[in-house]
Amino acid sequence: MEHTAKNFALQLGSLIALYVSLMSLIFLLFSIITIAFPDPLESYWQVDSASSSIRSSIAMLIVFFPAYLVLTRKVNTARRRSEDYLKFTTWLVYLSLLLGGVVLLGDLVSVVNTFLNGELTIRFVLKALTVFVVIGAAFFYYLKDVRGYWQTHEKQSLQYGATVLTVVVVALILGFFHTETPAQVREHTADNTTLADLQDMEWHIENYYSLNGTVPKTLEEAYQGFETPTAVVGRRAYEYSVTQNGFQLCAEFAFVSDPYSNVYTRPLPAEENMIKGASNWEHTAGWSCFPRVLSIP
Repeated sequence: MEHTAKNFALQLGSLIALYVSLMSLIFLLFSIITIAFPDPLESYWQVDSASSSIRSSIAMLIVFFPAYLVLTRKVNTARRRSEDYLKFTTWLVYLSLLLGGVVLLGDLVSVVNTFLNGELTIRFVLKALTVFVVIGAAFFYYLKDVRGYWQTHEKQSLQYGATVLTVVVVALILGFFHTETPAQVREHTADNTTLADLQDMEWHIENYYSLNGTVPKTLEEAYQGFETPTAVVGRRAYEYSVTQNGFQLCAEFAFVSDPYSNVYTRPLPAEENMIKGASNWEHTAGWSCFPRVLSIP
């Protein structure tokens, strides 16, 4: 048989692209289900993780699924031309079925485990169905493949491929609808940076107050020679002002603070409870201010 190494590489590459595509599709659908059927007991970070998983899965599918289609097409063409090649690659297909079984069982264990840990029933049902349909479709194709069905039914093979392609495209579209655009992700990142800067300012002001018994007149005074945070490029500069019983910090945000998370971490103050409302960082889209009341030291 000619070009053994090339044919082996094509078959192996096809199977690798297949399993990366399968896992990416499963993770994509799992994440869509998580966002489409929200659980009030979930934290903001779990929802944010699902959104991030959607973006990663979309990227993997966009790259690996077309590669799988191209490689599989080349493999099937070569197998129709050479009976020796068909026999040579059959053992790889059986290995693929074995790996598919392991993946199926592993995913089912994960789905059942999350259900036992309190996941919503509708999520459990949809995720279990996702695993069976996605892995089952691959099983069906390759069981037919080892029996030589697709070599004699090229039209049906193309129809099956078109159906799978349609499912993947629909999943990608759903994924885009359930996650943010790149511009929105960038703005959310800017919002998080802004919050981190405000928390840092608050800590320095509080530390200055604990040492001097009075609030600083400016942020530069609070930072005592260190560089003060600056607003994200394109946004209004941070504002600090002294009030009658404390101080106020203001900044610009692109989005309303997420309802899943009302408390943000911050550096530990020099003294406990020196600032009233220090953990409240709820804000609207646009210009928002955070008044702080200081306790008498």
